[in-house]
Amino acid sequence: MKTVSISLNSIDKVKSFVNDLTKFDDDFDLVSGRYVIDAISIMGIFSLDLSKPIDLNIHSTDNLDKVMEVLKPYIVEKK
Repeated sequence: MKTVSISLNSIDKVKSFVNDLTKFDDDFDLVSGRYVIDAISIMGIFSLDLSKPIDLNIHSTDNLDKVMEVLKPYIVEKK
């Protein structure tokens, strides 16, 4: 499992994020505080506080490089 910090600060960004993740057969979880949401659930994502970065847990072993390439526009550096 790999964890990255992402930013989904607009409706369009959330839609494109979910569309990008559905291309993979892997599991993805968004973690915000004590909440863990399936990352391909648009309704679940909108239940989170999107004003700050969210952790994305990537449960992938085979195509992690491809997943990371697709996620580049959403990844933010942790401060």
